[in-house]
Amino acid sequence: MNLVERAGLCALHRLDPERAHGLSIRALSAGLVPLPGAFTSPRLATRLAGLDLPNPVGLAAGYDKNAEAVTPLSRAGFGFVEVGAATPLPQPGNDRPRLFRLTEDRAVINRFGFNNDGAEAIAARLSHTARSVPVGLNLGANKTSADRAEDFAKVLGICGPHVDFATVNVSSPNTEKLRDLQGKAALSALLAGVLATRNGLARRIPIFLKIAPDLSEGELADVAEVALASGIDAVIATNTTLARDGLTSRHRGEAGGLSGAPLFERSTRVLARLSQLTDGRLPLVGVGGIGSAEHAWQKIRAGASAVQLYSAMVYQGLSLVNAIARGLDARLEREGIATVADAVGSGRKDWL
Repeated sequence: MNLVERAGLCALHRLDPERAHGLSIRALSAGLVPLPGAFTSPRLATRLAGLDLPNPVGLAAGYDKNAEAVTPLSRAGFGFVEVGAATPLPQPGNDRPRLFRLTEDRAVINRFGFNNDGAEAIAARLSHTARSVPVGLNLGANKTSADRAEDFAKVLGICGPHVDFATVNVSSPNTEKLRDLQGKAALSALLAGVLATRNGLARRIPIFLKIAPDLSEGELADVAEVALASGIDAVIATNTTLARDGLTSRHRGEAGGLSGAPLFERSTRVLARLSQLTDGRLPLVGVGGIGSAEHAWQKIRAGASAVQLYSAMVYQGLSLVNAIARGLDARLEREGIATVADAVGSGRKDWL
């Protein structure tokens, strides 16, 4: 992190977190942030569910909810970018304040509640973006919907023609009863509807599933079984957690999903177990607590073909992305490993 980036972060941290978030999006869109492009090498080049990535370091959903900064984000160093979540109808989300920095814990709690401009507006923005890496959309459901499972298919039908992949998000803790859709029967039906819609698109795109880190062993086994049987293309593990173990920050008691450093161990153990349950038959994306190249390396060793991050940028800035990619490349060279794919799952037993 250089002095300019450090000063920018200090300035943002003096503001309300949600206002700072919005300003960072506007700064990207206005061209005020350096965009170095994705660092790549033959070792880092990754193929994920048919998508060619220059490196395996992606942006997690939740940062650019409304696809307002897709073009600059695709040139910011990420190997792939995920925006959203989008719902069929616009919705304001939960009441403010709904975003909290837990500085002492290097963490964030949010309870946004799928605030977004709606699928039509997001599709219009996506249709006019220039992109240099794959861009995907996180699919969500309206809080007031009578059929939330159908909402995911609706968003895909509207936005699918303008993205390279889509993620079914049934793991946000901030929409009441949304996580109930991770149950075996409900999840099977939901994915069947989404895949039917995908199969009707003019261009086939991969469908990912994003799961919670708070599933029991039995629930995780059910998710793995459904994921393998459904025909989806990858699983993202994991979303935010409801756990609050070991936190010290004054905002530790706020309701919502916890992300950042405290999530790393929990999410990595879920990732490793899911890797074991799926036995390499389904690509996995590791998310949760990544703040360094070592963290990304451990996710890959636990079974991830690629990783995503977001919360660590609140504390370390956008330059973290290329730092992680370069660190991964150096680690692969040092270990004498030819590609990221060759390292996937190599240390899974350490996380079980």
